[in-house]
Amino acid sequence: MDLALGSTAPPQDAELRAAAFEFAIEPTLLIDPHADQILDANPAACTLLGYDRALLRQTKASTLHAGQLPALIVFTQAVLDKAAYWTNALTPRHATGQSLRLEYAGTLLPSEGRSLVLLTMSDLDARRRRYVDAAAEDHMRGGIATWQRVERVFQDIERENQLILRAAGEGIYGVNAEGKTTFVNPAAERMLGWSAEELVGKAIHPIVHHTHHDGRHYPDHDCPIYAAFRDGAVHQVDGEVFWRKDGTAVWVEYTSTPIRDRGVVVGAVIVFRDVSQRREADEKLHAALAEVDRLRERLELENAYLQEEIRIETNPQGIIGQSEAIQKTLRQVKLVAPTTAAVMITGESGTGKELIARAIHEASSRRDRPLIRVNCAAIPRELFESEFFGHIRGAFTGAMRDRIGRFQLADGGTLFLDEVGEIPLELQGKLLRVLQEGNFERVGEERTRAVDVRVIAATNRDLKQEVQRGRFREDLYFRLNVFPVESVPLRERRDDIPLLAQHFLTRESKALKSELRLSEGDARRLSRYDWPGNVRELQNVIERAAILAQNGRLRIDLPDVPGGPPSSGAPRVKADSRPAVMTSTEMRAHERANILAALQACSGKVFGPGGAAEMLDIKPTTLASRIKALGIANARGSAG
Repeated sequence: MDLALGSTAPPQDAELRAAAFEFAIEPTLLIDPHADQILDANPAACTLLGYDRALLRQTKASTLHAGQLPALIVFTQAVLDKAAYWTNALTPRHATGQSLRLEYAGTLLPSEGRSLVLLTMSDLDARRRRYVDAAAEDHMRGGIATWQRVERVFQDIERENQLILRAAGEGIYGVNAEGKTTFVNPAAERMLGWSAEELVGKAIHPIVHHTHHDGRHYPDHDCPIYAAFRDGAVHQVDGEVFWRKDGTAVWVEYTSTPIRDRGVVVGAVIVFRDVSQRREADEKLHAALAEVDRLRERLELENAYLQEEIRIETNPQGIIGQSEAIQKTLRQVKLVAPTTAAVMITGESGTGKELIARAIHEASSRRDRPLIRVNCAAIPRELFESEFFGHIRGAFTGAMRDRIGRFQLADGGTLFLDEVGEIPLELQGKLLRVLQEGNFERVGEERTRAVDVRVIAATNRDLKQEVQRGRFREDLYFRLNVFPVESVPLRERRDDIPLLAQHFLTRESKALKSELRLSEGDARRLSRYDWPGNVRELQNVIERAAILAQNGRLRIDLPDVPGGPPSSGAPRVKADSRPAVMTSTEMRAHERANILAALQACSGKVFGPGGAAEMLDIKPTTLASRIKALGIANARGSAG
């Protein structure tokens, strides 16, 4: 045998070390603790243990110490940790079957990447006999002190049997093949709250391992600790609980190692540790990571949505105008913005309803969260629910991944429902529920989610008529129409037309890198036109004029007849004739005379069939606004 393991000493030095091991008076074993194998034994050890050397080399250390595996594990681990350790607690079995009382001194011996233990043994019985002989001799001499020394030696031996298990920081207990507890160390007592006297001799599974953490029964035939009796294998388990005496659970990880006696499994030793704090930290970490993933997904979706908004946005600037109609709208915005009330914005297409919604959002406490826009007229009927509430993967054909809906995306912010009258009747009930309760479910998911969303709706329809015709829910209408705001058409605020035109022209000049100006004649011409397409039409006209401009002069392309192209019943104008040009005062007088003529023909009736609004082919509310603006009195607003 070469004891110069891992050494670079000359061959003669290695031979001397081997000879020192071979001829040593003290019995010595060389053990591999990881493989549980006796690698070699010197002649003195063979004599002490009564085994042939070749047989000892084929014997496991745990077999030599049958029934003492916990103490053996603790001793060898102490040697590995401290490089040297001793114990009186291990009693190997002699070849005759007799238990030997020995004192072990272990030394760590590194060897080619593995750690071995050099174990020196002293026979305590022989030492005791020497003490007894000495005591008898002393007694014959009349001495008593030696007997006291012998008594202290025996007390030290008994105390050493408990020191190893008491020193271990992990909980350790043993069970026999019947599942009854054989020993419990103090660490296990502290962790579980049970004393050793309460557990030893009793089946431990029904006491500390009877139930899973969620309350489900844990039958002993499923227990990995008991499984060690059946398969003889080491079982390592993480993520289970032991139950304390006070009824609380402690999360543990444990190892159940079978104990063999002459090749037969006679029990197991269980080493466990409390991992509750580590598990709590892991759960907090997982929760934090999940929250980070959720927020990252939300930010990605918000970013994608906002990028889309940037692409489709046509007028990112604020509300422009100085007319009384615009000032009234701004006053309404200032009143309703600080509240959480739902707002209904009505008005013709192109009047800037979205700008009003954005102004309300920016003046509210929700301005730090996004304003999410939904064009209800552009969503396919079958996708409304998914668009509003989202869906999970596999909810329907084509749902390849989870998708967050607009309500969840607008959580904490504002949801702008443009063209709200286009929402299908069957979905209006679900929309009403979200507005009332703040709860919804994704398509294909049973989990209920809570949201805090302020809703602003917009429409160019008369929703009251839609309710009467059964195409819009009355309860949803009242829920949305808490604070109505009218977006006034451009023809009713002609004073703002030059301001808007100059604003659009300035933007186009920057884009085209040219110096373009709006002349006074251009402004008067734009103000005389009725703008059926409202602000959107004005923007398009200015953009076209800027593109067609030559030498810095605009070419504004408008229909020749104010209010739009001539109707089929209007008198034809000769091709070579030129229309008369009227001033703003003349236009106002002409409009006033036209409305008075209509009111006279209808006997002052404004609304309903046969009324002046029907004759003039304009909305009753628009006619009422013009009557008020032109100072026309004594109009009868009858509906029938």
